[in-house]
Amino acid sequence: MIHKLSRIIYHIKRYGIWRTLQKIVARIIRLNRKNIQSEKEIYQTWILKNEPNKQELEKQKQHQFAYQPKISIVVPMYNTDENFFLELLNSLLMQTYFNWELCLADGSSQQNETIYALCCRCKRVKYQFLGKNKGISENTNRAMEMADGDFIAFLDHDDVLPPFALYEIVKTINENPEVEFMYSDEDKIDKKGERFAPYFKPEFSPETLECNNYITHFVVMKKSLVHKIGNLDSRFCGAQDFDFVLRGAENTKNIVHIPKILYHWRAHQKSTANVADTKNYAYEAGVKVVAEHLKRTGKEAMVENPGEVPGIYQIKYAVKGNPKVSILIPNNNHYRVLKKCLKSILTLTTYENYEILVLENNSTEKETFAFYEKIKQNPKIRVLEMQEKEFNYSKIINFGVKHAQGDFILQLNNDTKLLTPNWLEILIGYAQNKEIGAVGARLYYSDKSIQHAGIACGIAEKAANLLVNLPYGTHDPFGRDAATRNVTAVTGACLFARREIYEEVGFMDEEKFKVAFNDVDFCLKILEKGYRVVYNPYVELIHDESKTRGYEDTLEKKARFEQETKNFQTKWKAFLEKGDPYYNPNLSREDCNFTIKIDKKEAKHD
Repeated sequence: MIHKLSRIIYHIKRYGIWRTLQKIVARIIRLNRKNIQSEKEIYQTWILKNEPNKQELEKQKQHQFAYQPKISIVVPMYNTDENFFLELLNSLLMQTYFNWELCLADGSSQQNETIYALCCRCKRVKYQFLGKNKGISENTNRAMEMADGDFIAFLDHDDVLPPFALYEIVKTINENPEVEFMYSDEDKIDKKGERFAPYFKPEFSPETLECNNYITHFVVMKKSLVHKIGNLDSRFCGAQDFDFVLRGAENTKNIVHIPKILYHWRAHQKSTANVADTKNYAYEAGVKVVAEHLKRTGKEAMVENPGEVPGIYQIKYAVKGNPKVSILIPNNNHYRVLKKCLKSILTLTTYENYEILVLENNSTEKETFAFYEKIKQNPKIRVLEMQEKEFNYSKIINFGVKHAQGDFILQLNNDTKLLTPNWLEILIGYAQNKEIGAVGARLYYSDKSIQHAGIACGIAEKAANLLVNLPYGTHDPFGRDAATRNVTAVTGACLFARREIYEEVGFMDEEKFKVAFNDVDFCLKILEKGYRVVYNPYVELIHDESKTRGYEDTLEKKARFEQETKNFQTKWKAFLEKGDPYYNPNLSREDCNFTIKIDKKEAKHD
């Protein structure tokens, strides 16, 4: 309650009473809507507004693609439920795209006559009775041996596809002739046939995939890629699909995510869709899968299963050499806040080769300068005074970078408190990868609810921290708060990058983004250069916002914020219109918590 009250006071000081009241009323309205509708009901509304109706499905059936590849759907079987199989088969027979085949390898000890009879009636079905269960990997491999399609799709024996699934796959192939690997969004289906728990995924995210098989279903690969990477590996029982997906991603850059629900994952007592810990061995196998991936890709690292969220792993990269880190901390008065920050760093940090640059900017308190004299006695700390009349965060950071001696730069707010002793080893480990441009951390409010878990662009037509106020000890339904992930941006309150990145992107923008959006703009420039940005939840800090710059509580500050908002929207208009690649277009832009967007999208018909 105290935390919520402090947030209201913060908003009043920053935006004024009227805008704060508007935000509160809008939030109450959204909460009331959510209370009126259950999550399942909200999703049903999304389905009605976003998926093709009967007329649109008929139109798909009539459509003639320029390229009509054959899709081989491979399914491993073992003691398959007759009703589930009938639903699977019917879901394929109802497809609006016609050129497909179903390849079944049955590892049951006894052949199910009903299932066999159904297979015999359909010319598109290839069925092989193995007479012995060879395991899910080998059963799948036997099914793949029967496939003669141009692309191979993977389906479990108790799951189903919506009628437009293959149409969307072939549409994607025609729009992307070089594509070799496709995956889609998915949901779950219960015993009553009701759909729930949609998983709206990001565009291809290499660092995310290394730590968590977020791709799962619906996977479709070009047959030539499948031949290149080889069969499923039975050594990784329970995580064989994770291994297969990683090998696929290692061998092609032509990967396309289709932001549509093209797969319904059956939830029943024995399935991992229903209870995550029904197959703990799968998570143990996942550790081995990631370890093998790291070996194949020549990465010096170790993988652990931290256990915070099942199926999400931590990779710890070895630090190459002994690079120096320059920690830049802007400061204006508030010496007690700075003192806590410095104490946490000096007390906890296990990495030795670092320096701290306190960037003094317009302090007036005698106590602050007296404190500077004390900390200067520490050989790791330098105090640099910047003569600048106004607060210009970008200029302060650029000043610090130009005076830093480190190979790596860490922007850090003075109102942070370190919680992770090996933070610099973790940050260096990722940032030394030449494909990564910046790394951020998991930041908490004082009550340890989430303050920052990455940033998404387009929220409220601007940008916003993700999963704000998520209580400590609870997790996003897909563990996104606890997973190392590719994101569009990370906050400047704790932003880590190679020194050369600043020079390559032209440093932080001192003119357009003096206070607001400078970190997001910096990260977008990094993306523009072809690098990736990573959120790492294993680096944790407490962060009390805006201690140095203060609140937007004057007409001048509010005018500056509005102007910088316009600058951001103008400069990155094309990016905002295209959409954040790591924040699915089916998610609402009204908040930052991965909630479903139920507004009807513009219909795009062929």
